[in-house]
Amino acid sequence: MEDSSEDKSSLRSVQHVILVLSGKGGVGKSTVASQLACTLYKMGMKVGLLDVDLCGPSIPRMMKLEAANVHQCSDGWVPVYTSSDQRLGVMSIGFLLSNRDEAVVWRGPKKNSMIKQFITDVCWGNLDYLIIDTPPGTSDEHITVVESLKHFNPDGAILVTTPQEVSVNDVRRELSFCHKTEVPVLGIIENMSGFICPHCSECSNVFSSGGGEALAKQCGVPFLGCIPLDPNLAKCLEEGEDFLQSFLESEASKSFNKIVTDLVYLGGRMNTSN
Repeated sequence: MEDSSEDKSSLRSVQHVILVLSGKGGVGKSTVASQLACTLYKMGMKVGLLDVDLCGPSIPRMMKLEAANVHQCSDGWVPVYTSSDQRLGVMSIGFLLSNRDEAVVWRGPKKNSMIKQFITDVCWGNLDYLIIDTPPGTSDEHITVVESLKHFNPDGAILVTTPQEVSVNDVRRELSFCHKTEVPVLGIIENMSGFICPHCSECSNVFSSGGGEALAKQCGVPFLGCIPLDPNLAKCLEEGEDFLQSFLESEASKSFNKIVTDLVYLGGRMNTSN
């Protein structure tokens, strides 16, 4: 009999699935993933944030959920919710480790098995959006994610880069990966695009600027926007605080709001055309 595991998966009740990818580590991929999820939540959506970066699970700390425990029900794992309204759920291998310093020393097959479980065995319920934070690069783990999602028609991938040429070149390879695996590219985000002075709010191009936008134009994919390097954002993520609420008028908050508004509009158009 043909395997119908996709019919049993909790992803059948998820309206939109978005992957967040980066060509290399250190570009702020998890920062972008967490803030996209938080922005969607603040817009009234019901959101899931799935962290499949097994060797570097930073999402629990960013969301101030490190002390949380994962529970199981008859249908699988129950996500950890950020508040009592249960509109923003999080799942990460970080919840399954005894402490934040524990290393995940697994061979490929065990990692792939865990990723498949995360994709199919988390009881998200009805979600408007599921944001999936992936490891950096284009490894076997990414292929497992893509293959596990193929039955659920994910919206596509958001690629995160910084302005430097070395990061932009790695994103070229990420674009190639998406094309080869037939994952639609929703667009490119340029993170750390200028430094916002906490005293005068002036923006300085510490790492240059424009690399992400130029790449998007060259490759014919949408450019979603720039996120400036904001010390307040870094501080809030370190302490698990709500940056979008505390710094509502910051340029970074405005950037996330515009990016998410555009994504929601795009998602609505996709639903209309289906």
